[in-house]
Amino acid sequence: MIPTALEFQLLLPVLIIAAGILISLIIEMFSSKSEKILPWFSIALFVSTAYYSLLTVGHERIIFNSMLAAGGTANIFFFVFTFGAAIVTLISIDYIKKIGMYYGEYYILLQSAVLGMMLMANAQDLVMIFMGLEQMSVCFYILAGFNRKKIKSNEAAMKYFLLGAFATGFIVYGIALMYGVAQTMSIPAIANGLLIYSDNIIFVAGLLLFIIGFSFKIAAVPFHMWVPDVYQGSPTSITALMSTGGKAAAFSSLLIIFTPLFATTQSTLFQPYLVVIATLSMLLGSIVAIAQTDLKRMLAYSSISHAGYILIGVAAGSELGIASVIFYLSAYTFMNLGTFGIISMIENKDEGNLSLNDYSGLGNKKPMLAALLAIFMFALAGIPPFAGFFGKYYVFIAAIESNLTWLAIVGVLSSVISIYFYLRVVVVMYFQKDENILNVEDSSPALLGIMISALLVIVMGIAPGSIINLISNFVK
Repeated sequence: MIPTALEFQLLLPVLIIAAGILISLIIEMFSSKSEKILPWFSIALFVSTAYYSLLTVGHERIIFNSMLAAGGTANIFFFVFTFGAAIVTLISIDYIKKIGMYYGEYYILLQSAVLGMMLMANAQDLVMIFMGLEQMSVCFYILAGFNRKKIKSNEAAMKYFLLGAFATGFIVYGIALMYGVAQTMSIPAIANGLLIYSDNIIFVAGLLLFIIGFSFKIAAVPFHMWVPDVYQGSPTSITALMSTGGKAAAFSSLLIIFTPLFATTQSTLFQPYLVVIATLSMLLGSIVAIAQTDLKRMLAYSSISHAGYILIGVAAGSELGIASVIFYLSAYTFMNLGTFGIISMIENKDEGNLSLNDYSGLGNKKPMLAALLAIFMFALAGIPPFAGFFGKYYVFIAAIESNLTWLAIVGVLSSVISIYFYLRVVVVMYFQKDENILNVEDSSPALLGIMISALLVIVMGIAPGSIINLISNFVK
């Protein structure tokens, strides 16, 4: 079937990013001023795509012979990926020069990773999910080791590549087994025959392998072992993107698979698995984070615990559960981007100033940065009235409505534990005696990105009901 002009129009967010990658390649090859042009071109590309995605969010349709979805939740994810990537680009402008890793392909790889995320979020075919995953993952493998002069960055890239390839193997085997039973890669077609296929042990095994593979990607326990070293060793701007856009993209694929499962009588088939890894992720992430003194490692374990909170919404399996997952991912993206943005400003060219004690007295030296970091710490801890509180509130309510009250209680206990290590950062900044000389290089673009993130975190906390209602309109 030949695609229509309307289908190309509905797919325009993806096409804009794809065209932007080609233009960026030309700029890098032929322009002597590419170092100044590419970051601002990337920001314009991401912001325009984010705007168009929101503009066409109501145009829901399955296009390209049922291989891709347009509008609805796919466009909401498009906005999160692209606007988040615009903030990452703002953070990167001065950061990659400061630590000496400006290479022309940086922004091109950033755009390519976002394109992979978008293909994952609007896929309606198992092959498209795999293609998007590999597009994103290969870019992340390279970007993790982008600071090629640093051993930790090389180590992070190697660990991420080896364990990422291992996880991909699970996904490929899972897809192969599901295809062997269903004789199709189309997710809607598989959903239509799900009641029949779910009685087949080979199909169930394939689906389980697929879910396990994505459990690696979302950094859920016990598939989390790569996260602390990769987050710590990767350039901070890349860690920001991996921990937000990469996680959101993986969850978007899980929702694409689980949504039709929730609509059948087999909705509880994988609920025990989701409940167990959600519980382990929340508790292990929160408890181990307490012992961390390196901020990037602390945020790595924080990322594991947040994966557990989000999995509560997935396990709930209701429309509110799915809507709460999307809301939480959106809030978490901007909370984490702002946090890593501040870390990138404070980090020096030798990868110093990453220890918790290095932040002592920051409230006196850089009051604006300290205030913004305090906002993000409060939000990540789930303290009202910030977006993080309502993200947790909605997933807990979804769990209670799905008779998983005990899981919501575990989530609350984990949140109480996490308050300690988040507020510890605030205490160090404002109340610990200043014992070091901290030289922070000002970066207007990074500060702009951080302030936009803070504004979004506050706005989502002020009007959470309107946002969750908007998302619920597109959850089916």
